[in-house]
Amino acid sequence: MKRKILCVILTAAIMLTVMIFPKGIEISAEEEKSLRSTAGSQAVTVDASVTVDAQLMTYAKAVALMEKSTGKLLYAENENERLYPASVTKIMSILLVCEAIDSGKIKLSDTVECSDNAASKGGSQIWLEPGEQMTVEELLKAACIYSANDACTLLGEYVCGSEQAFVSAMNSRAKELGMENTNFDNCTGLDDTTETHLTTAYDIALMSRELLKHDVIRQYTTTWMDTLRNGETQLVNTNKLVRSYNGITGLKTGTTEKAGCCVSATAERNGMELIAVVLGSENSNDRFTTASNLLDWGFANYEIFTPEAEDISGKTVKVLKGKEQYVDIILPQLSPVLINKGQSGEITVKTELADAVEAPVEENQILGKISVFIGEQLLDEYDIKAENYVPGLNFFDAFLKLLSSFSLQRNR
Repeated sequence: MKRKILCVILTAAIMLTVMIFPKGIEISAEEEKSLRSTAGSQAVTVDASVTVDAQLMTYAKAVALMEKSTGKLLYAENENERLYPASVTKIMSILLVCEAIDSGKIKLSDTVECSDNAASKGGSQIWLEPGEQMTVEELLKAACIYSANDACTLLGEYVCGSEQAFVSAMNSRAKELGMENTNFDNCTGLDDTTETHLTTAYDIALMSRELLKHDVIRQYTTTWMDTLRNGETQLVNTNKLVRSYNGITGLKTGTTEKAGCCVSATAERNGMELIAVVLGSENSNDRFTTASNLLDWGFANYEIFTPEAEDISGKTVKVLKGKEQYVDIILPQLSPVLINKGQSGEITVKTELADAVEAPVEENQILGKISVFIGEQLLDEYDIKAENYVPGLNFFDAFLKLLSSFSLQRNR
C-alpha cells in the first residue's frame, strides 16, 4: 500500500515538472557569459536544450588572440584593461636584445660581467654572482627558458648601459609599436614595489608579434630543458605548453601575487601562427587551459591562404610619344590572407593593366593593379608599376624619328 502511494506521488511530481518547464531551463546572455568564465574545461550541459560551447571558455581577467602575419585580433575579452603582466614583461626586454643583435650592436658570443645590481634581483633567477661572466647567448637562454630576472637585467645593462636606460628604451619601443596602454617600470616584471608597471592583453600581443619576427628566439622559447655552468645549473621552461601543445613556438609566462598567472603562448600550424595572451588567471593550470582553448579555437576557425595572380611577367605597356616604345612592368608579390576556414574557394584575383601610357613615364609609376576578393569583398589591392623611366620625345627626337620613318619607306 505504501509503495503504491509513493509511486502516485512521484508520478504527480514528474508531471508537474513537465508542465511547468516544458522547454527546459533557459539562461540569459549574462548567465552564459558567467558560465564561460567560471566553468571547467569540458562542455557544461545545464539542460538537454542548453549546452555551453567549451572551445572558448576562459579563466582569466583578460585575453587576446591575434594572427601574426596580419595582426588581426580574432578574439578578445577585456583586451584593453591595464593589468600587471609579471614576467611577460620580458618579451619586450628580449625583443630589444634581439634587435641589438640584428643591428650588430652586440653578439651572442659577447662575454658580459655581472653587476651588483643584476645580482641583487629576486624572484626567478640563476643566482648570478657579482663579477661572474656569461655570454649573451647564455643570458638570453636563461631569460627565455627560466625567466631569470638577474640574467634579464644584466642583458639590459649590456645593451643600454644601465637598467634605467634600458627601461626607457622599452617604453619608447612600446610607443613605436602602438602599445598605447603600457608603462614599464623595470625590465623583469617584478611588481612588489610598483603600482604603475601595467600593460594590456592587446599590447602584449603587439610586442609578441614583433618578437616573433626574430627567428633566433624560437630556439630558446621552444626548448624544454637546458643547462648552464657546464651542466651545474638546470633550466626548465616555465611554459608547460612547450611539452604538450602541437605546434608551440613560445613564448613567455609570468606569475606574481598582483598579476596572477599570465602567459603569451604562440603556436604555428599549416603556415598560420597565432598569439594567445592570457592575463590574471587564478592558477597556472587555468592560464595554460585558457591559452590552449584560444589557440584551438583559432586553428579550428581560420586559415592562411596565399592567392595567385595571372602570370603577366613578360608583358609590357606601350608608351605614347616616348623615346622608348614600351616600358617593362614590376609585378607585386601577393601576401597571404587570413580567411575563415573553408573559404579559399571563394577567393578571386583580378588583374588590370593599361594598354598604353603617355610619356614621360616615371620609374615606379602605377600602370595597373591586382585586386584580391572573397566573394564581392575586397581583401587586398596591389599596384603594378613601371620598372624604369621613359622620357618623352622632344622636337629633335621627333624629327629624327620622322626622318627614320621616311628612310624606311624609301628603302622599300
